Amino acid sequence: MSEQLPLHRDPWAKREAWRKNPVFANRVMFRNLFPGFGIAVVAFAAYVAIDNYVLSNQDSHKHESSHH
Repeated sequence: MSEQLPLHRDPWAKREAWRKNPVFANRVMFRNLFPGFGIAVVAFAAYVAIDNYVLSNQDSHKHESSHH
C-alpha cells in the first residue's frame, strides 16, 4: 500500500496568487516602465537626421552662392 503524504494547504495562497500573474513578470514590468519611449527614440532620431540633412543642404547652398 502506498502512503499518501499529508496535504498542507496554504491559507495565504489566494493572497499571494497575484505574484504569479503574467502581468507582473519582469519583462512586462520593464517594458511598461517607460511607455512610449520607443516611439520617442524613433521620432527623435528621425528629427535629428532630417535636421542634419536640411542644415547641410542650406549650408552648401550658402557656400555656393557666396563664392560666386
